[in-house]
Order: sequence, then C-alpha cells, then structure tokens
Amino acid sequence: MTVARPATAEFIVLVAMLSAMVAMSIDAMLPAIGQIASELGAHDPNDRQLIITMFFGGLTVGTLIYGPISDSTGRKPAIFAGLVLYAAGSFMCLFATNFTVMLVGRILQGFGAAGPRVVSIAMVRDGSSGAAMAKVMSFVMAVFMLVPILAPAIGQVVLLVASWRMIFAGFLGMALIAAVWLALRQSETLPKERRSRLAPAQLLQAAKEFLRHPLAMCYTLAVGAIFGAFICYLGTSQQIFAEQYGQAELFALWFGLFAVAIAIAMVLNGKLVMRYGMRNLSKWALRASIILSVVFLAVALVSYGHPPLWTLGLYLFCNFFCSGILFGNYNALAMEPMGHIAGMAAAISGSLSSLVALGTGTWIGLQYDGTVIPLAAGFAGLGIAAFVLTEWAERRRA
Repeated sequence: MTVARPATAEFIVLVAMLSAMVAMSIDAMLPAIGQIASELGAHDPNDRQLIITMFFGGLTVGTLIYGPISDSTGRKPAIFAGLVLYAAGSFMCLFATNFTVMLVGRILQGFGAAGPRVVSIAMVRDGSSGAAMAKVMSFVMAVFMLVPILAPAIGQVVLLVASWRMIFAGFLGMALIAAVWLALRQSETLPKERRSRLAPAQLLQAAKEFLRHPLAMCYTLAVGAIFGAFICYLGTSQQIFAEQYGQAELFALWFGLFAVAIAIAMVLNGKLVMRYGMRNLSKWALRASIILSVVFLAVALVSYGHPPLWTLGLYLFCNFFCSGILFGNYNALAMEPMGHIAGMAAAISGSLSSLVALGTGTWIGLQYDGTVIPLAAGFAGLGIAAFVLTEWAERRRA
C-alpha cells in the first residue's frame, strides 16, 4: 500500500470518530447504568459502577498492546482487530442475560476500543509532523471534546424511546460504520518498508528505563491520581445526580456542563502554556483543586453529606476546570525526558496511569454511601497524592 495522502477533512473526521469511540462508549452509558444493573440482577447498588470501570480495565490492557502491534503489522490491521473485538463486546452486552456477562462484554469492549484510539493517532503522525500534525490534532481534539458534552444526552434520548439495549446496538453500528469507512476510504499510512519487527525485549527495556526515571514515573502516577478521581466521579455521577439529588431528567445537562469546564480549560491552557509554562500552570491548578476539595469536603461533612445542589455543581465545575489544565500538562511532563523512546514510553505511561486510576477510582467509588463525602474525600486525597509526587519529582529534577 502507498503512504496516505495529506490530511483531508474526511481523514480528520475519521480519526476523530475512531478516537471518540472510547468517550462515547463511557458517557452514553451513564444515564442507563442504574436500569442495567437492576434488570440484570446486580447484588449491590454500587455494582452499577463496574459497568464503567470494567471498560477502563480492558482499555488499560489494550493501550499497551496495540501501538507496538501496529508498528509491525501496519495501522489498518491493528484498528480492524480492535473494531472486531469492540463489536464482539458490544454484541455480548446487547444480549446479556445477567450482570456477569455484561461486565465481561464491557471488558472486551474496552480492550477493543483501545485499538482505534491508540492507532488512529499514529496514523496522523505517519502523514504529518510538527505544525501540520498539531493542526490536524487540534481539529480532532475539538470533535473529541464535544463527545462528553453530547453523549449522555444521546443515551438519555435512547432511553426515552427504547430499551437500554439499543445503546449497545448503536455501538455496534458505530463500529460497522468505522470499519467500512476505514476499509473503503483510507489507505495504509505505514508502508512495509517502514515497519519494525515486534520485539518484546525492546518494550521491556523501554519499560525499565521509564520506571527508573523519577520525572516520568512521578508525573505518570500523578496523572493516574487525577484521573482516578475522575473515574470515581464517572462511576458515581448517576447515583449522585439522578438518585441522591433527583436530577434524572437533567443528568445529561449537568454532565455536559462539567465537560464544558474541561473543554474551556484545555483551550485556555493552549493559549497560556507558552507564556507561563506547563509547570507553573499545573502547580496553580493542582493547588486550587486541593483547596476546593478540602473546602467542599468540610461543607459536605457539615451538611451530613447532602450539601445544596448548587454548591456541588459549582465545586465540580471549578474542579474539572483545574483537571482540564492538569491532564494535558502532566502527560506532557511525563513524556518530556522520554523523547528517544516516545512511542513505547507513551504506551507504558498510558497503561500505568490508567491502572493507577482504575484501582483508586474504583475503590473510592465503591465507598459511595448515599452522600457526596466519598467523592469529595477522594478528590482531596488523590489531589494531595499528586502534589506529593510532583513536588518530589521536581526536587529530583532540580
């Protein structure tokens, strides 16, 4: 196959669609997880959170695998493999008759979705670099940021007219459209002469170097801590807003509002980072997040875990604004000393931070007791952990 033609509007939309499958598969599910858990016989009210976190579990493993495979086989075969597994997981969930089958399907979905997510970005890099790549990725990220805003509303609309199973039918349709589009309209971007042999020993050596580097490791763990708080929120948001505060009909609106906060922060960060630097912006954002969380935790404790809804909304909006600044900068700081092994380091960093986030976020979410205290305590505690890690790393750097 020949190298892909320069990026077109169609290519950008295809990459955005492949990248956004992860967010769509999580956020569109949120309005339905209570119904799914109840209908399929989940034993504990908090078990519904596993519908979200098990997807992240599959995604965490897949993130480490697809990049090196695509370097050896080419981009399209790796994406097709991911789409097939994603479709198989969606099919299992669509026809699940018990909660265990649902969770296995979600793990398979997450593992499959990692392929399009990871390899589509490599496709962009194959055909462009520098400013050209940044231009393409800016459009991709613009679409990507719209998904968390719109996806819960899409899930809510489906529930108004059909069963929750139709959400998974939609996922199947999305995978089919992506596969046909990729097969018919996109050429292979990594020709055979540029492919590298799959070498597990090379990946192991890169992992050792990464794990021994204090900056790379600490910022990766800090990403995991910040993302862990986000996973806790994703897992408990339906219980908090739909049940604790009786906002079921407005849940998608609340979720979209907080996604807007992250989007605004990402755009603002792009404008300010060259002026103030990644480290300074990250320090301010993390300190603000910790102070906000500690103050809100005190408010939650005083109100016995049921603070006024407006205080919860204001807190989450401000906190997610801080998180939007932290996500991009912390990932960049983790990769800063790893330029010579960037591809493998990115896979290791992504998998390790996701593993930390999955463990911490799932455990905190399962502590939900009908109040917002576990959520606030989780944000505060994980924020402090990120602060300790990054301060130690910066002292080692100095």
